[in-house]
Amino acid sequence: MSFDTLGLSAELLRAVREQGYTQPTPIQTKAIPTILSGGDVMAAAQTGTGKTAGFTLPLLQRLSTQTSRRSAEQSSVQTGNQAGGQADRQTGGHSSAQTSGQSARQPNGRASASGRRPIRALVLTPTRELAAQVQESIQTYGQYLPLRSAVIFGGVKINPQIDQLRRGVDILVATPGRLLDHAGQGTVDLSQVETLILDEADRMLDMGFINDIKKVLALLPPNHARQNLLFSATFSDDIKRLAERLLNNPELIEAAPRNTTAERINQVVYPVDRHRKRELLSHMIGANDWRQVLVFTRTKHGANRLAEQLETDGLSAAAIHGNKSQGARTRALAGFKSGDVRVLVATDIAARGLDIDQLPHVVNYELPNVPEDYVHRIGRTGRAGREGQAVSLVCVDEHRLLRDIERLLKREVPKVIQPGYDPDPSIPAEPIKNGRSGPRQARAGGRNGEGRSAAAPGQRPRRAGAGGGSGRADEQRGSGGRSSGGRYAVSDGGRNAASDNGNRADGQAGRRSAGSQTAQRAANGTAPRDGAAPRPGSATAKRGHGRRQGADTSRPSTHRHPRRGRSQETPALLGGRDD
Repeated sequence: MSFDTLGLSAELLRAVREQGYTQPTPIQTKAIPTILSGGDVMAAAQTGTGKTAGFTLPLLQRLSTQTSRRSAEQSSVQTGNQAGGQADRQTGGHSSAQTSGQSARQPNGRASASGRRPIRALVLTPTRELAAQVQESIQTYGQYLPLRSAVIFGGVKINPQIDQLRRGVDILVATPGRLLDHAGQGTVDLSQVETLILDEADRMLDMGFINDIKKVLALLPPNHARQNLLFSATFSDDIKRLAERLLNNPELIEAAPRNTTAERINQVVYPVDRHRKRELLSHMIGANDWRQVLVFTRTKHGANRLAEQLETDGLSAAAIHGNKSQGARTRALAGFKSGDVRVLVATDIAARGLDIDQLPHVVNYELPNVPEDYVHRIGRTGRAGREGQAVSLVCVDEHRLLRDIERLLKREVPKVIQPGYDPDPSIPAEPIKNGRSGPRQARAGGRNGEGRSAAAPGQRPRRAGAGGGSGRADEQRGSGGRSSGGRYAVSDGGRNAASDNGNRADGQAGRRSAGSQTAQRAANGTAPRDGAAPRPGSATAKRGHGRRQGADTSRPSTHRHPRRGRSQETPALLGGRDD
């Protein structure tokens, strides 16, 4: 089967041929006709099999066809209005107001207060890198179509994005946090969206992000008035049930069994002691002359440390994770693709959506705590029908994680002992630090992919602004900003001003109450003498330390921010990690 048989326009077929593609992948063969028919879709396919083109091509086809039809209708209406205007002038101009109202409408028949073209398609992604990749695909395949597209995500200045939105776009690719930032500032209007696409839907619809998804859905037309598409490489049964409630009788498309890896990826496990992992990794890269290696760690700190250690071993390396600025991440990725950087060390932020041409080697320096993340990690190699190698360095601490991965894959991963690196059987297993154990937890108050993460103790949640908005908090939830053990996280990154005002009012009330108690003690002769040290927790203790007497102890205490003078909840109850 060729792309010519899928019902795509000549402009799209021309763009596809220029990219060197002649035959569609299985997911494209099944998804493109279904999407063109206008139905909702929930599609699963192996990573690297062309999911992005599977929804990009039919989306461009539908929007361009409807644009042409509506433009013709608008021209017809305008011609009729002009003729009617002439007749009105001859009869006194009684219909001038009606003509003006009709000319202010968009081709789709909906009024636009700003007069610019409305956003007709919205693509949500969990990470900045994936958003940029989707936008690149839209521009590549839609280069011969009269459609405009834009991508917005955090970590960069928000003002250029506002300017682009004001000029009008047909297709908007966004991460949820930055999209909600724009919605809060009134710089984006989603009321006329005709198609909603959730890419990497398993992560997008996971419990940690469902609140953001609900907020975005509230800004869109009703479910029945739009087309909804969900694409991902993996789907748990819980995610399937959740997605089915959000879609309208969706058609499930599976080009391969769920949670499987590409057949062309050669997977192998090297058992090794935990303290010899870096030594073995450097040895394998040097001895086998690997020129391009993507290495995954579990934490951001671990990624930085490993990159520095590899540099001392004489290997050019760079780290990429959620704490890096967008510019640093872009430079590291560009250097890796060009060959200037030999080893790219990444957290799971890079496991979703990165398309590195002909990447030969992926190494799991540390196994992920979630088995599905293993599928996404090794899916960076063996893409587009090419072969790849996925190596996992497994110590005694990770045997349970390996069993979970093999249970997901429904097969055992071959194990090879590297000569000279035999694991010591006398070393006991230790708990995995800074990692998430067990199944995927609900992540309160966190957003993966742009926006604000839960504040760390003593820190204030980030606010969006002209200077960069979401900043480096992007994807921290996806990399592991999870709450557990009954802890709580600040929701919405401090966006709720009413709650903020309430906290300030509670603090003021507590101070007034504490002040009255001090006056009462003074009248009774029990107040502390001048120069005497106040008791810990008393009303005269330093502001922001301990509990104030008379304050509402059912709520977290408040303190004054040292720079901005704004009160916030003391983050002693905050939980979760950044990786």
